[in-house]
Amino acid sequence: MEYRTLGRTGIRVSTIALGCEGFMHKTAEEVKADFDFAIENGINFVDIYSSNPVLRSHIGFALEGRRENFVIQGHLCTTWENDQYLRTRNPQKTIASFEALLKQLRTDYLDIGMIHYVDAEKDFHTVFDHETIEIAQRLKAEGKIRAIGMSSHNPTVASMAVKTGLIDVVLFSINPCYDLLPPNEDVDTLWAEESYTNALQNIDPVREQFYTLCEREGVGIDVMKVYGGGDLLDKENSPFGRAMTPVQAIEYALTRPGVAAVMVGCKNREEIAEAVAWSHATPQERDYTAVMTGLEKFSWKGHCMYCGHCAPCTSKIDIAAVNKFYNLTVAQGEIPETVREHYKALTHHASECVECGACEVRCPFGVKIIESMHQAAQRFGF
Repeated sequence: MEYRTLGRTGIRVSTIALGCEGFMHKTAEEVKADFDFAIENGINFVDIYSSNPVLRSHIGFALEGRRENFVIQGHLCTTWENDQYLRTRNPQKTIASFEALLKQLRTDYLDIGMIHYVDAEKDFHTVFDHETIEIAQRLKAEGKIRAIGMSSHNPTVASMAVKTGLIDVVLFSINPCYDLLPPNEDVDTLWAEESYTNALQNIDPVREQFYTLCEREGVGIDVMKVYGGGDLLDKENSPFGRAMTPVQAIEYALTRPGVAAVMVGCKNREEIAEAVAWSHATPQERDYTAVMTGLEKFSWKGHCMYCGHCAPCTSKIDIAAVNKFYNLTVAQGEIPETVREHYKALTHHASECVECGACEVRCPFGVKIIESMHQAAQRFGF
């Protein structure tokens, strides 16, 4: 296993880390067995976004007696109400949930206290201009968290957070699908082999600037959605017309500037082993460019690349975000609680589509957006 320092925190973490969603619906003994296997394979890092008290308690049971050798990234601003996870900015609920998390994990501190899910600029100001950031700073001063983090999917907002100087770690979604953006309306540029000669060619410049900003400022990045919700591992769903291996997807994320680790949501020990395989893979096995070259042989038609050319929407729907959340549910065969909450947090939803068709005219990939909005509205219920 390779270990990297998480930015300026000084915390050493395994490059392959655990997301917590794979431990849902398991017994305490099953969760412990999975952690035993992960630890035997060199993993020392976990992200716990969920406020599910049973899940948290099971992880606490799994880590009892070896807490000091394990790095825990726990999320602030998540609460458990009516048997479901919710995001909150309420100070009292935030503190109560944090104290419950420590108790459930059988520890008196977190290594990283992650301010949960800040994508909108308005929410950024809610967090950083008011009590949320003050709570995180106080917890750090009291030694209850070692470093302050923030999770986001929006490189603009994530960059704003880094520039405050208050954030030590960012949990960010990285994979080649999310990184790609047509540099102009000539989509043939995407198909040119020379576009992928260099590691960061053809990447959304805002995302590239965010990665380099973190590298420059010593802010560590750990990665979520490294498989794109499973799309990248499936030939039918991959925009490249061929599947990536887990090793290739992990390699892509770990070669972005500032990245220290990937949090992989493994459902079983076989999937943990597939992720850990990156540690001893050959350069040829890690080479993801084999998937991304020869793109002229494949059609991008009908596949949303989340590029934003469809905007502005008459109803102010963030079409790319809606499609991304919907596609994640299709790839996973269910609606994960994080995806449901992320969709719910959007200012406007798919059901508000008025079918004007302006977006479809602008889409360079010929996506049937009106149809996709209907599908998303049906799947999420609004």
